[in-house]
Amino acid sequence: MANRSEEAEYEIDSRRNQQDKSKAGVLDLLLKRPLRWLTMLIEELHWSFFFGVIVVYGVSQGLGKGLSKVSTQYYFKDEQKIQPSQAQIYVGLIQIPWIIKPLWGLLTDVVPVWGYRRRPYFIFAGFLAMISMMVLWLDTNLHLALALSCLVAGSAGVAIADVTIDACVTQCSISHPTLAADMQSLCGLSSSIGSLVGFSLSGVLVHLIGAKGVYGLLGLTAGLVVVVGMVLKESPSRSLGRKHANEKFLDAGSAIWKTFQYGEVWRPCLFMLLSAAVSLHIHEGMFYWYTDSKDGPSFSKEAVGSIMSFGAIGSLVGILLYQNFLKNFPFRNVVFWALSLSVLSGFLDLILVLRINLKLGLPDYFFIVVDEFVSHMISRIKWLPLLVLSSKLCPAGMEGTFFALLMSIEHVGHLMSSWGGGVLLHALKVTRTQFDNLWLAIVIRSLLRVIPIGLVFLIPNVDSNSTILPAEMLTNRRSEGVDTEKIEMTALIRDEA
Repeated sequence: MANRSEEAEYEIDSRRNQQDKSKAGVLDLLLKRPLRWLTMLIEELHWSFFFGVIVVYGVSQGLGKGLSKVSTQYYFKDEQKIQPSQAQIYVGLIQIPWIIKPLWGLLTDVVPVWGYRRRPYFIFAGFLAMISMMVLWLDTNLHLALALSCLVAGSAGVAIADVTIDACVTQCSISHPTLAADMQSLCGLSSSIGSLVGFSLSGVLVHLIGAKGVYGLLGLTAGLVVVVGMVLKESPSRSLGRKHANEKFLDAGSAIWKTFQYGEVWRPCLFMLLSAAVSLHIHEGMFYWYTDSKDGPSFSKEAVGSIMSFGAIGSLVGILLYQNFLKNFPFRNVVFWALSLSVLSGFLDLILVLRINLKLGLPDYFFIVVDEFVSHMISRIKWLPLLVLSSKLCPAGMEGTFFALLMSIEHVGHLMSSWGGGVLLHALKVTRTQFDNLWLAIVIRSLLRVIPIGLVFLIPNVDSNSTILPAEMLTNRRSEGVDTEKIEMTALIRDEA
């Protein structure tokens, strides 16, 4: 009996020890290990660089994107009182600064200001965005044209800060090659957390302080970008003469033209442009319907913000699915199936607008959350192979500029899709209060998504381990090129939804 009692006590002690070890392991995984990792990055890379990544990726882009998207929708609807077709056009207009992002990149690389290539651009970007947001906040009767100018200027401020911090990350990747993956993880983590927080708080803040009040908060976050420019550790660089700077621009243009002459380059670029252009955006029409009290579900501002936060989660899940299960498949196959699923997911909006979900006993909020999650997840899976493919199309010596150019091509496609969606909503007479033909707009948009499926032959039938460009264009490929092994984390800090 004594032996049995001792064995029982021993088993109990063993279980307690195992439970204590498991608790300690969870604590180490969730708290201690991340803290050690962050401390290591601060010590190795300097605290000012760490601060810049958190501010630009986490606050300016991540949090700012979540807050600005919802506030801009309500600003157009409630303050400017414009039609959804107009709002769709203007949303595309706001993204124009991102189309010319390669120009910002060339300026930061070739044109130092007062001997510095990064700090002055952070300061300029921060002041540009801050002043624009403050004008939107303080002016009570701002004309629509001036309001659009401020929104475009604010977008330009974010884009310039984005390309400047990209350059800083590239420089640190060269000087600390063993920490390159850690830096991408830091960038992605900052952006994803910022986006989730921004979307989660956006509806509540718009309800409490209004869309214009949110612009005031965005002005404060832009002020942090100015602080980054003031505290960033950067060694002065030799100022280039005007002749040397012009030669740099001409050399870059010549290399870009030469690269685009290869069919392996221009064909996938054409696919990215056309596939984005024909996938019409009618988000603003759907938003007006979401918030309509007569024909729509009449969602509150808080509900709209929470719905978009589920879209951000769906994007994150799409990235994880691609990274863990799909990245070794040929680009063409992944894009083909993602496009096919995108066609089907587009009809989920039709079920919602025709109120079929209510007949099936599915509440509006639940159905829209699922729709938002699924559509963003598929969109991310569709885009990631193109992102990896783009990294393989960049010639040696100008990887960063050419990669930004390829992303700009897709931005042009999204601009065309946004304006095309606005024209469609206007043609079908979808207004602030009339949604009779919204279902037809959804059908047309969903059917147009079939077109890119017939264009997938433009994508090389290779995987991420293959080489696409000729060998002479890859010689002396510099380390600041986009690393395809880290591209999944890079996707977290891009806005291509």
